[in-house]
Amino acid sequence: TTQPHLIARNSSHLHNSMPSAPVSQEVAAKYQGLMQECQQLQSKIVELEIDRNEHQLVEKTLEPLDPERRAYRLVGGVLVERTVKEVLPSVTANRDNLEKVIATLQERLDKKQQEATDFQTKHNLQTE
Repeated sequence: TTQPHLIARNSSHLHNSMPSAPVSQEVAAKYQGLMQECQQLQSKIVELEIDRNEHQLVEKTLEPLDPERRAYRLVGGVLVERTVKEVLPSVTANRDNLEKVIATLQERLDKKQQEATDFQTKHNLQTE
C-alpha cells in the first residue's frame, strides 16, 4: 500500500493564496507510525474476534450434547479424547479470555486513534 502524502493546512484565513507548507519528515514519520500502530491493533482485534466466534460456535455445538459424549480437543498439536463435560468449560473459559483481550485491545486502539487525531490537529496535518 502507498503511504498518504501529508501537508500542513494553511491555518491563516488571510493568506489563503499561500501554498501549504511541506511537513517535516519527523512529524510525518511520527504520524505514519501512529497510523500503522492503529492498523496493527485493528488487525489483531479482527483476528481475535474470529477466534472468539469459533469458540462460540463450538460452545453452541457442545451445549445440547450429552455431557458424557466423547469430544476431541487439540492440545498443543495433539488430538486428545475427552468428554463434553470436560471440554466445554475450557472452551467457555478461553472465549471469556478472548473477550477480555479484545476489550483491552479495543481500549488501546481507541486511545491510539485519539492520539493520532490530536497529533494531526496539533500539527495541522491533512492527508492527500
